[in-house]
Amino acid sequence: MAMNAVLLGSPGVGKGTCAKILSEKTGLPHISTGDMLRQAIREGTALGREAKSFVDAGKLVPDGLVTKMVQERLSQPDCKKGFLLDGYPRTVAQARDLEGFMAVGVVLNLSAPESVIVERLSGRRTCRGCSATYHVKNSPPKKEGVCDRCSGELYQRSDEKPEVVAERLKVYEKQTKPLVEFYRGKGILADINAGFGMPEISKVIGQCEDAIKAAVRRK
Repeated sequence: MAMNAVLLGSPGVGKGTCAKILSEKTGLPHISTGDMLRQAIREGTALGREAKSFVDAGKLVPDGLVTKMVQERLSQPDCKKGFLLDGYPRTVAQARDLEGFMAVGVVLNLSAPESVIVERLSGRRTCRGCSATYHVKNSPPKKEGVCDRCSGELYQRSDEKPEVVAERLKVYEKQTKPLVEFYRGKGILADINAGFGMPEISKVIGQCEDAIKAAVRRK
C-alpha cells in the first residue's frame, strides 16, 4: 500500500501507537519528528548540532530547521513508496512548506474526548532510570512506583498532571484548528475516532486503513 500520510492529533490521543501498528501492517515507515530530532542530536549531525543549540537554551527548534530535517528524512529510499508522518506539520505554515517538496495523499485526524485523554496522560508514569512508561490503570508495574525493567523510581511528569493536560489540550485545539481546516478544505482529511482503549485499538486502526485505502483509490 503506497501512500504519503500525515497523522494529526492532540497529546495522548495515540498517534505514536497507531503509527507503529500501521507501519507494521502496511510496511510504510513511521516518521516521528520527535524521534528524528532526538536521533539527529544524539548522532551529532549538522542539523542535530544546530537543533541542540536551541534545545540547550530551552527554546523551540525553529520551523525552518524542523522542515529541513523532515525534507532530508523523506528523501531517504525507504520513503519512496510512502510514509506515516507523525508530529509535522503543526501549523498551516509548515503544511505549506511540506507541499513545497512532498505531496500528501491523506491526513488522519485522530481525536478522542477530553476526559479520555486526561485519563490516559494523567495516569502515565515514567521511570527515572530507563524512561520506560507505565499506566496506573492500563499497564501498571508489578510493584507500585517501581519499574519492572530496572527497579527505578516511577514518577508523574509535571506536564501530565490533570490540570496541565487540560491546558495543553486547549492550546493544541487553538493552534491546530486552522491546520485541520486547511487539510479539510483540500478534501484529504479523514476524521478518526481514537477514543477506544488498547483492547479495542483495532477499531482505530481499521478506520485509518480504510482512509488510506480510499486515498489510494482517489489517486
